[in-house]
Amino acid sequence: MLRVSKKHLGILIVSFVLVSASLAYLLEPDTFGNWFNAFYWVLTTMATVGYGDYFAHSAVGKGFTIFLYIFGIGLLSLVIGKVIDGFGSVHRQRRAGELTFRGKDHIIIINWNRKAQAAVEEIAAYQADLPIVLIDESGQHPMEQLPGVHFVKGDPSDDEVLIKAGITNAKAAIVFADLRIDETSLADGKTLLIVSSIERIAPKVHTTVEILLEKNIQNFRHVQVNEFILSHDAISRLAVRAALQEGNAEVLQQLISRQHGDDLYEVPADPAWSTYADAFHGFLQQGATLLSDRGDLSINRKLGERIPAEARLYVVADEDTYRRIVGGRRTGS
Repeated sequence: MLRVSKKHLGILIVSFVLVSASLAYLLEPDTFGNWFNAFYWVLTTMATVGYGDYFAHSAVGKGFTIFLYIFGIGLLSLVIGKVIDGFGSVHRQRRAGELTFRGKDHIIIINWNRKAQAAVEEIAAYQADLPIVLIDESGQHPMEQLPGVHFVKGDPSDDEVLIKAGITNAKAAIVFADLRIDETSLADGKTLLIVSSIERIAPKVHTTVEILLEKNIQNFRHVQVNEFILSHDAISRLAVRAALQEGNAEVLQQLISRQHGDDLYEVPADPAWSTYADAFHGFLQQGATLLSDRGDLSINRKLGERIPAEARLYVVADEDTYRRIVGGRRTGS
């Protein structure tokens, strides 16, 4: 079977139309008046529109028209078939995870499971237009109904797969433990291999990693992981606090989910503030509660200390309050 590439097919069509228009004008110059009218007639004939404003009068011209009916329309049908097949091919490749992601400033989520699905939903609630790329070894796209979620199939520790997911242009990567591996130490070992590949290829990408066993954290120190999540420990501690301190779990769930209640936000300090006390009262007047400077939750016991230049302040507030505070900083109010 003869196979024609898209490039060659395009050249063939353009050449066919141009030659046909020139030939039609040469056969019946009085009918068309100029070459452009002949070109217009060829296109309307091939597209089966046939407005009737131009038509061949001579026997040779009518014979050429029949030629266009047979070969021109057939060629156009071939093009339409190629276009439809192309769309279908892209859809199949997207489902199979074979397409390379071309965007940037996206979030990469590695290893698909229920926690990864919850992460996608949380990102969508936090910033709906933020592109997400999933990397997993599963057979097909797990969330193909969402156009903003791209899927790359393959071993996430493979350089080629990471590059295909656009790791060098990514904003952050979240690595979940592969729960298909029964042995927790082996699962953490695979996670370590993945993170090592990411740090080697794209050291500036912010990495968040789920660890199944706390003792294995020491094995990750040399790869400069930005954040650790102790999966089993976090669930166990949340369950204990829910049992011993009623309502405690609800507060924590609000802080870790943007979809319910107040949330945790990083807010820039006002240049007019000198101490943590200034920041604490300033945020309080705007409806927010100062919680920490980076990971330091003890700043409410040292309100008299000066705010360092490298401070990163986190507050608890609702989204409207957060946007009002940030908007005020940007406008200088």
